[in-house]
Amino acid sequence: MASLTALTRKDLEKLQAEHPEYPMELVDGQIVIMSPSGYESDEVVAEFVRVLGNWVRPQKLGRVTASSAGFDLPNSNVRAPDVSFVLAKRLPKSPRSFAELAPDLMVEVKSPTDTLKSLRDKIQFFLEQGTKVGILMNPQRRRVEIYRPDSEVKVLSDGDVLTIPDLLPGFEVAIVDLWSPEF
Repeated sequence: MASLTALTRKDLEKLQAEHPEYPMELVDGQIVIMSPSGYESDEVVAEFVRVLGNWVRPQKLGRVTASSAGFDLPNSNVRAPDVSFVLAKRLPKSPRSFAELAPDLMVEVKSPTDTLKSLRDKIQFFLEQGTKVGILMNPQRRRVEIYRPDSEVKVLSDGDVLTIPDLLPGFEVAIVDLWSPEF
């Protein structure tokens, strides 16, 4: 009988270097190849990264990254949220490789191939690893779910304003402004 060996961060780095065209994560010792997202969901990711980054950087509050930035988490998984934010005091300099911590804020944006359950599970996983706030954005339903450890889920939609006062004091963005525009 063949036995499976759990893969490590070094295995992931080697595979990623050999196959840069395939974004990968390391989940429970297994390599997971990430599929491309839909156009609309990636546009929502890009807009949130732009809005958040333009607000965070001048204030030197921390670092904002998109889905290519991996996090080497306390349980040895290497995962990459669609959007992440790390407070400056926790990451004063960008690492060349994976950040060896959980982001303070992580965001997942639902694409046509995602299930809500898998995205909610990923957010819960990050919260268990030390992330303070997880956000699920669903462009199709124009709905935003905000998760925190040991708290009820807060649901926002068009007409609401997203704030995260404990991490980003003063940051505000109208939910309706996060979705893909129609011209």
